[in-house]
Amino acid sequence: MPIDRLLKLRGIGPENSERLRLAFDLALRGLQLVDRNDPICEIVARKVIEIDKHGTHDARQIAAEAIKQLGP
Repeated sequence: MPIDRLLKLRGIGPENSERLRLAFDLALRGLQLVDRNDPICEIVARKVIEIDKHGTHDARQIAAEAIKQLGP
């Protein structure tokens, strides 16, 4: 899963990883992305981490903002 690799690279601990994985999954569903090997999934993962870094820490809010920023 693209987000796991990014979380490890950025040294994000397990206490935050679960929340970010949930946000990632919700964002993928909202964007109707099924194939986790699709390169767009890495873009979604980066966006989820970026939104969290800027202060939004609720998984559903992170996903909604990622969808808003990346959606059509």
